[in-house]
Amino acid sequence: MARHFTSESVTEGHPDKVCDRISDAILDAIMKDDPLGRVAVESLTTTGLVMIAGEITTEAYVDIPQLARQVVNDIGYTKSEYGFDGNTCAVLTSIHGQSADIALGVDEALEVKEGKAEDSLEITGAGDQGIMFGYACGETPELMPLPITLAHRMAQRLTEVRKSGELAYLRPDGKTQVTVEYDGVKPVRVSGALVSAQHDPEVAQSRIYSDIVERVIRPVIPEELLDGEARYLVNPTGRFVIGGPNGDTGLTGRKIIVDTYGGYAKHGGGAFSGKDPTKVDRSAAYAARHAAKNIVAAGLAERCEIELSYAIGVAEPMSVLVDSFGTGVLPDETLAVLLNDHFDLRPAAIIAALDLRRPIYREIAAYGHFGRPELDLPWERTDKAEILKKAARNL
Repeated sequence: MARHFTSESVTEGHPDKVCDRISDAILDAIMKDDPLGRVAVESLTTTGLVMIAGEITTEAYVDIPQLARQVVNDIGYTKSEYGFDGNTCAVLTSIHGQSADIALGVDEALEVKEGKAEDSLEITGAGDQGIMFGYACGETPELMPLPITLAHRMAQRLTEVRKSGELAYLRPDGKTQVTVEYDGVKPVRVSGALVSAQHDPEVAQSRIYSDIVERVIRPVIPEELLDGEARYLVNPTGRFVIGGPNGDTGLTGRKIIVDTYGGYAKHGGGAFSGKDPTKVDRSAAYAARHAAKNIVAAGLAERCEIELSYAIGVAEPMSVLVDSFGTGVLPDETLAVLLNDHFDLRPAAIIAALDLRRPIYREIAAYGHFGRPELDLPWERTDKAEILKKAARNL
């Protein structure tokens, strides 16, 4: 029996993504000059205003207001008629140092305090408690669910045709949505695509519809997944002129499902943007994706979801769970043993293995943190697939 699954994405000009990009630009600027800096910043945007608050402990100097303005301008909010632009918006900051109580656990993990540390990678404790999930499946070459992959590509394409001038009447805000029809667990067709694209006021809806269908939707969705029955919706209210922070307040971390798997797999409790890698909300979610992707790439499962949990100030995960949804060539418990044998999931080990103390975050603040082959992200590499295959054969 056919079933339908829908995922959405948003452009970098969506108010929440403006905030994510500002927060991650601040993180990048600090990581560039002080890789050991501690950062946890949130941004808010509304008409004519950016507000940045949080905790930063660093030896680096960053002109945060100037950087925020640069990010806003780079996204494309450069005209006062948009109700929000980087040249004239107010920028307010409220920043203080990281809590000394949190630093106690991050600087010296419980394993060190109890005299149980086995090596230097035990020194760093998790920067917070929480649960994190990683997922991979064989629906796309990137081993991502198809609906979120297509939604992201449409959002990227929407930004591309705006910035290139191909559709010069577009403005920065935009959202996409893709519905995929499945036969069991196999994607067979795209049954619907939705694009909401902010635009100049004088452009006719009929032109916007035809342009978006021909230059955004059709170039992205594979032809074999389209048929004459697919439904396209473009700006279904008939007008989308007021947008961005002028139309809706933006907040860092409010698009966490867009950031991960589009609702196709679970998400833990935390957002990613604005957090340095000692925060396992971010680093452990990347590690879980890395492990899940390598299990699928190794042919050990068609689908794999991994849950990790941490206690603040403790290096070792509290729990590791593997779920292959019945597709594993080995029992899930055995896959979990392989995972523990070949992936070191302590925060310091994750940071080292995935090279997370460097300025790579601004670019992933929009269009997804996973399934981004154009960026060569370390957690997207299948560098352990052959190792896992060999280890499985030797069991």
